[in-house]
Amino acid sequence: MTWTALTLVAFVLGVLLQARVRSPLLNPTLVATLAVVAALLLTRVPYETYARDVRPLTFLLGPAVVALAVPMYRLRALLARQWRALLVGGLGGTLCAVAVDHALPRVLGVGVDAARALGTAPATSPVALQLAQFTQAPPALAATLAVLSGLLGALLLPGWLSLLGVRHPLARGVAMGSVSHGVGTARAREEGELAGAASSLGMGLAALAVTLVVALLSAGR
Repeated sequence: MTWTALTLVAFVLGVLLQARVRSPLLNPTLVATLAVVAALLLTRVPYETYARDVRPLTFLLGPAVVALAVPMYRLRALLARQWRALLVGGLGGTLCAVAVDHALPRVLGVGVDAARALGTAPATSPVALQLAQFTQAPPALAATLAVLSGLLGALLLPGWLSLLGVRHPLARGVAMGSVSHGVGTARAREEGELAGAASSLGMGLAALAVTLVVALLSAGR
């Protein structure tokens, strides 16, 4: 349980740092990830050992993602009135991310495992883990790339949306959820309940779209 305790302590430290400094660069998930990676490198503990130790936390990922849908349920009437815009925005953003993640391996010349893992990166990490068995990607790499995708989106996307003049909470929320998953949804909730609900919807649409793409590609092989 040593690594489970260390992971929780690192996340709490990230929360305290963000509350004190209030910088998006001190996202608690990013702080905890960097701290754990540094500890693993310093102690030379294999990732497999870490993954076994934090299995209870990994199990909680699924229920945590479902819990993010609670604001969406509370605001279901409003979201239902805007379903066309949310559907087009969420699916459009996700499919763009899927196209980029399938094109990047050809441009960068990365290995086969990385290319397969990138194919599931636009989905949230619990979904990416499940899809890895169909794409034959290493599960740890698929989950890592999904988390990195979420972290980068949560760090960079809010600023880009503001720069582009996107102010509506529904538009900002669905963009963050479809690109940066659970981390982006947590970031969107900081902007308000409406943005958080739209982000939960965007995350669900991203999971659905990536699953359909993986299923179609697997059937075509």
